[in-house]
Amino acid sequence: MSSALPEKLISALKTWEHFNEEAFLSVHASGEQLVSVHMNPQKRLFQNGHWKENISDPPFEILQNIPWATDAYYLSERPSFTLDPLFHAGTYYVQEASGMFLEYALRRTVDLSRSLKMLDLCAAPGGKSTMIQSLVSPESLLVSNEVIKSRVPVLYQNMTKWGFTNGIISNNDPVHFKSLPGFFDVLMMDAPCSGSGLFRKDPEAAKEWSPDAVKLCSQRQQRILGDAWDCLKENGILIYSTCSYSKEENEDILDHVLQQYEGASVSLSPDPAWNIMETFSEIKGAAGYRFYPDKLSGEGFFLAVIQKKQAANPLRINKSKRNPDHIPKWVEIQIREWIQAENLTMIQVGDSIHALPSVLINDFEILKNHLYLKKAGIRMGKSGAKEWVPDHELALSNILPADIPSLDLSKEDIQHYLRAENFETACQSRGWHAVSYLQQRIGWVKMLESRMNNYYPKSWRIRF
Repeated sequence: MSSALPEKLISALKTWEHFNEEAFLSVHASGEQLVSVHMNPQKRLFQNGHWKENISDPPFEILQNIPWATDAYYLSERPSFTLDPLFHAGTYYVQEASGMFLEYALRRTVDLSRSLKMLDLCAAPGGKSTMIQSLVSPESLLVSNEVIKSRVPVLYQNMTKWGFTNGIISNNDPVHFKSLPGFFDVLMMDAPCSGSGLFRKDPEAAKEWSPDAVKLCSQRQQRILGDAWDCLKENGILIYSTCSYSKEENEDILDHVLQQYEGASVSLSPDPAWNIMETFSEIKGAAGYRFYPDKLSGEGFFLAVIQKKQAANPLRINKSKRNPDHIPKWVEIQIREWIQAENLTMIQVGDSIHALPSVLINDFEILKNHLYLKKAGIRMGKSGAKEWVPDHELALSNILPADIPSLDLSKEDIQHYLRAENFETACQSRGWHAVSYLQQRIGWVKMLESRMNNYYPKSWRIRF
């Protein structure tokens, strides 16, 4: 069995007293696969352990709750998420269970009822960002950043499905955040790593692992933390995580941070029954939390929390910067007929109109002047020559009124819609209609006199 995993990785793990080599190798050889999801609290279809009564054909069967997260569940088996309309509607997100320990860490260290500014520094594909948005107050700001441009589209898609108004997506190198000193209350860094914690899910990845790769990842993690540290305010919270077992990428990184910067380790005291292993870094004794698949229901994972104790230079705001491009009054009146949310401000970005919580407009202006933004709030659409043209983001958002013209389709017909195939409808009224499944909106169609135009994004369509 040991030949399936790198011998040097196993040798390093054997230095930990809590490591059980036989059980660790056995669970990797078993081929067992766990599937877990967390539910969207604003598109709730599953409550008190049961699907709502109108769901006669649920997309999956719940096995049990994940103990360290709310609205989070293990599934009895992996369904075809691609063919599930509720997945495309953003009612849930498929996320590895160990990574959902982020919720517990946030609840233990942050007052989530306050208005917070949070940065998910390495955010794609979006699991941790969707979880953060589910937890924070509507007045809080979440910036989901992804440095690799090719990974931004999947982040955009997942955050759009989640449908919240208080998020911004950026595509920046971590060093760019140096220009925002003391701006964020919480910095989440799910660091790029050697990935040994996911070898059970991807055995082939074990062939790519090496001590040199671990060393390179450790150096990259140190650089990223050094670049981003200044943007965290004094007494702000750094949540650091990896899907690696290597000490060089975990406990040693904690020592590096505490040696280079002023900070304090934060103990999380998880329930002993969860079988999460608490470890302490060699030099500074910083607490970290290790997840092993032979000890709990989850993949390999590491998480630690550090509170910054270093004063941050205040951000200098250039007062000469112009205010946001507010839209004409007649256009705003046109838009307001489409939404039910209050306390939103409409702004013009390029040729599109976006809606942001009014309390976040100043933050948006600051970020716009320092970062390359890919998405801000909800893109509402465009004001055409004759009518308003709604954006796909608006269909998936949580701000559409319940009485908007809609087509609630069968599962078979909604799959035709997702493939951009024809389907029959008895709808006679013309104009824009939201397409939904079990009252969960997925996109738009426009009904014309003799045909129906499908506005589901081409790049999102089901290909089989």
